[in-house]
Amino acid sequence: MWLTVMVVTAGLAVGLLLLVGVLNYALLRAVNAEALDTATSVAKLVDQHQLSQPIPVNPAMQVQVIDDQQRVVAVSAGADRLIPMLHDDELRALSDGEVTEIPGDRIGLEGNARVVMKVAGPPSEPVRVLVARSTDDLSQGVHILRVTLLVAFPLLVGMLAVVMWRILGAALRPVDALRAGAEEITGGTRHGRLPLPESRDEIYRLAVTLNGMLYRLDSARARQRAFVADAAHELRSPLTNMRTELEVAQRLPDTDWPALSADLLTDVGRLSRLVDDLLLLARSDDAAPPGRLADADLDGVVADVASRYENVCYERPAEPVRATVEPDAIGRVVANLIDNAERHARSRVTVEVADEGEYARITVRDDGPGIPPEDRERVFDRFTRLDDARARDAGGTGLGLAIVRELVRRHGGTVTLGDASPGLRVDVRLPVT
Repeated sequence: MWLTVMVVTAGLAVGLLLLVGVLNYALLRAVNAEALDTATSVAKLVDQHQLSQPIPVNPAMQVQVIDDQQRVVAVSAGADRLIPMLHDDELRALSDGEVTEIPGDRIGLEGNARVVMKVAGPPSEPVRVLVARSTDDLSQGVHILRVTLLVAFPLLVGMLAVVMWRILGAALRPVDALRAGAEEITGGTRHGRLPLPESRDEIYRLAVTLNGMLYRLDSARARQRAFVADAAHELRSPLTNMRTELEVAQRLPDTDWPALSADLLTDVGRLSRLVDDLLLLARSDDAAPPGRLADADLDGVVADVASRYENVCYERPAEPVRATVEPDAIGRVVANLIDNAERHARSRVTVEVADEGEYARITVRDDGPGIPPEDRERVFDRFTRLDDARARDAGGTGLGLAIVRELVRRHGGTVTLGDASPGLRVDVRLPVT
């Protein structure tokens, strides 16, 4: 704040100096113009042979009419009748209409005097009209203005400092509150929200924006912690199984190594799938666009995936359904949905593809227990299992539906869950183009 006051004070000082300088210049120009007008008027009287004695002019001025022999031929009241007000060298240096300045005491005036010279009369007998005007009253006026400004300037600066201190203090108080809140949040002594000022101004909107950013950061940090914790937990389970089996095998002399290797391969496969899923979700967090898009036969992509499962019934559409998609990603979507359906189906899983105009729909149904409506959004969260023990025994990781939603979202589509009466129905809608 003090820097602002100093800058404003310097600006005011420069402005006041300019004011005094401009005022002094304007007053001197006014004096010169007044003296020149008087000289011009006297010159006209000389040209018209109407010059009288004494010459009638403003009492604040002195007028002399001098011939070419430097003799005074006419004067105004108060002017010297014998000695010209300008010396010979000063007269020779002046041109018609020019102004010079002389000491006022030379002609009986106080302060300095401005003298204007004007040529008059016929060319054969020219005369010069000299008009002198004292600038003492102007100098006194400018001096009074300087003294007044010198006295008033400190008072003005003091008032300005007080006003700026009050105004800037009131304006910056919410900013200081935001800073203190940020320090408390950084130090862990405050919940992750900044205080909102009472005024609904730009600082209030800034605080609201910052609180929104802090909320998103907190949410992202919480999701990251949960993701890391869940990933560590999921990785620990197969690793623990593998370590236990190997430790037991070391202590048993008649270990069935082929059976052990099969169990280990199963756990390694589960680890591999889990790592692949985590990498895919990590890339989706970067908002990466889909890979190579192609005008694909969606019917063919879904049929190829469904053919890998024995208990899946694929209902082919009457007409081929085409869409601009990434075939491998859509194949992963269908495979995840079928895997999830098979784990919960009682007897059958059906898959179908349909053309809905602007969208192509892929539907996967099972006749399992279904998902309650209140849990249908939660199941898309990562590592979410409604029946945790059964899902883990069946090899699920809780990432299948999360991967489905991310891949479909990257294609600009939607995933919805509904009732299949009985069971669960999953509808995936993808834009045709």
